[in-house]
Amino acid sequence: MKLWFILLEMVAFSLNRHQALAFIICPQVSSSSKITSNISAISRNRNNKYSTTHIQFYTRCTGTTNNRNRYDYALSVAGSATMIASQTATASLLTQFVQIKHDPFYVLSSVLLLSVFGISLEKRTTIGKALSAPLATMALALIVANLGLMPFSSPVYEFINRYLIPLAIPLLLYDSDLKRVITDTGSLFLAFILGALSTVIATICSYKLIPLSSLGEEGWKVGCALAARHIGGAINFVAVCETLNVGGSIVSAAIAADNVVVALYFAFLFYLAQPDDAATRSSSDNSEDKNARDIISKENITEEEIEQTGEEITMPSLAISIMVASCLATIGKIITKLMLPEGTSALPLISIVTVIGATLLPQFFRNLRTTGTSIGIIFLQMFLAASGASGSILLVMKSAPKLFIFSALQMCIHFITLMSVGKFIFRFRSKELYLASNANVGGPTTAAAMATAKGWKRLVLPALLVGILGYATATPIALALGPFLRRLY
Repeated sequence: MKLWFILLEMVAFSLNRHQALAFIICPQVSSSSKITSNISAISRNRNNKYSTTHIQFYTRCTGTTNNRNRYDYALSVAGSATMIASQTATASLLTQFVQIKHDPFYVLSSVLLLSVFGISLEKRTTIGKALSAPLATMALALIVANLGLMPFSSPVYEFINRYLIPLAIPLLLYDSDLKRVITDTGSLFLAFILGALSTVIATICSYKLIPLSSLGEEGWKVGCALAARHIGGAINFVAVCETLNVGGSIVSAAIAADNVVVALYFAFLFYLAQPDDAATRSSSDNSEDKNARDIISKENITEEEIEQTGEEITMPSLAISIMVASCLATIGKIITKLMLPEGTSALPLISIVTVIGATLLPQFFRNLRTTGTSIGIIFLQMFLAASGASGSILLVMKSAPKLFIFSALQMCIHFITLMSVGKFIFRFRSKELYLASNANVGGPTTAAAMATAKGWKRLVLPALLVGILGYATATPIALALGPFLRRLY
């Protein structure tokens, strides 16, 4: 029992005399505290043998004369002190979390966790494959940031945008050998070029019909980014967004809307494409089938997923890949400063320099493609996580429906233009046009997968190569489209 009063005295002494009087004067605090009422009830039922201790306790708290009726107030002070101490501890924890939330290592760990989560979700679950790693990462980052678990802005995000994206672009373009693309793709190369032009026409027409004026200055920028996405792939979308400084919320909304449209469009293409008749295949086609699968497993190193290949990722290959990417980024930045106005993004010229290097030294860069693509995908996922974390859910929900309509109209015009011009003017085969459109919209992964699934063995490697051509050319084409869209705005 004496221990109980000693603890109460310790709590009371933690408050100075004026604080104690202030709590006594404030009836709301005393009456609303369960702790206060419980302590008071206990004091009324106590034996009188502790009255001297009680009086000394109260006197120490308030410095007043002995008065048994005021003893309850002394206990109220102790109860209020306990409540305030609890609230103070909670506030202290919240303050510490706010400080930790802005700590660079906390932010970097969160970004990496979200990046790995998106990749793992896509690779291991059906839902992840339907969403795709970029969308899964951005969506979760958007939710986490809006719940207050990550900051909306951080030096880590700026570091990713300023340094990692210029490295990711060359890392993902190590296999962009244009000589190989032109010589090995045949008529599919021309069909792909027609598909890219169809995307440009579709973007201009869609922007004229749906000007995205509600997005303000961001409208024409996101139009360019979606054009890059539908000529090359996600890396081109990211490069254009970073070059034009598109806001994180708009990036999240555009990816969310476009992923739905692209998934529906792929289903539409697969429905239209007819597989080769199995009865007409010779026995040699079986070996071609095996070769086609080998090509995919060896060539298909893209932002969608990394397959296990014979090329090992070693410490020297990691070091050389990052070193080469840094050198290419440096050359691109130097040329940009010498040739273009101040403030111009170096990303387009970094892409061009990388493609030139991969064309002039194809074997050297081909040996680095597995390592380079692996690192590049991680950097790309980190950018998507940072973009999602800097976005607003309300703005995403407001912008996504209109972006969905814009992207859907863009796909419709692209398909109608490609099929009408390609089939009736250039006399391309339907399967070449389907593959070209698939390579435009989805990149080399989906194009090669479609060629294999439909039994178009001889088109597997050309589909991969024209998809890589999209990576190499989509960013400058989309940026060149920008001034036209800006005039329409």
